[in-house]
Amino acid sequence: MGDMLSVIVDGLWRQGNKSLAVRLVAENGEALPDWQPGAHIDVHLPCGIVRQYSLTGPCGDEGYLICVGRETASRGGSRYIHETLRPGQRLLISSPRNVFPLHQAERVLLLAAGIGITPLYAMALQLEASGTPFTLHYYVKSRESAAFIRELSRLFHNGECAVHASCEGESPRTHLAQDLPAPHAGLHVYTCGPAEFMAKVREVATANGWAETHVHSEAFQPVAPPAGGETHNVFTVTLASTGERWSVPADKTIAQVLLENGVAVPLSCEMGICGACLTPVIDGVVDHRDTVQSEAEKGAVDQQVALCCSRSHSGELVIGL
Repeated sequence: MGDMLSVIVDGLWRQGNKSLAVRLVAENGEALPDWQPGAHIDVHLPCGIVRQYSLTGPCGDEGYLICVGRETASRGGSRYIHETLRPGQRLLISSPRNVFPLHQAERVLLLAAGIGITPLYAMALQLEASGTPFTLHYYVKSRESAAFIRELSRLFHNGECAVHASCEGESPRTHLAQDLPAPHAGLHVYTCGPAEFMAKVREVATANGWAETHVHSEAFQPVAPPAGGETHNVFTVTLASTGERWSVPADKTIAQVLLENGVAVPLSCEMGICGACLTPVIDGVVDHRDTVQSEAEKGAVDQQVALCCSRSHSGELVIGL
């Protein structure tokens, strides 16, 4: 808990008819740690739930801004924020982490759906400030549900924003093919939204010949476990530093086994979506179950394993702890 920050809810306001913007400031009145577009924080809610939310708005502010959509099938986080959270309330949050950074590019294409606009809105502001040309396509069910619609309607000098409403016949399924141009060496794509939306983006990008290294995405949903018997495999995890070994049964994660044996593990989301517990792999074949790493990273020579959710295809996994 050493990296926890104590913050105060400085304000809440409506963003469209389904989202709530929340401004957080440091309880001690000081500026909160710097961050860059694509970063997120863990918010520890008083109801005992920890949720990850992208930081949004301009990076230079002393406080943090998040935007939370009201989920009909909420597991408790969005319901608490929409129904119970109040200005003046004290919360604990993590320092910002960034597993979705904005890379240097000649031009950037931003593809957002629903509340996935939050990190991409921050990226749009950064690109505008840096003079990098960009285009933002924002897909929503209706214009009334769009967050930051007023802010995105302003005139950008270096970019443009197009809002596509499904109720007006402009769904991602029908529009992505024309909104995602042919690949270009200097053009990078960033996408955030529901899993089905981002899968469609990658499907269209692959069909159009895009390299995986030029299509960047973020997902705050756990990956579904693979079908078949591999879900129930048992293996051994070994610490490279000490040689200590423990069996990882089918009903426990690597992180749980390590914690039970006194090994400190930096956990946060425990769903493979935040990157807090990524640990170098020294030997073994990882059964990657996280959504934080790209396919290229998962297939690289030097790999990392998400201790909270991933497993091992080999009988032993040696990790850099």
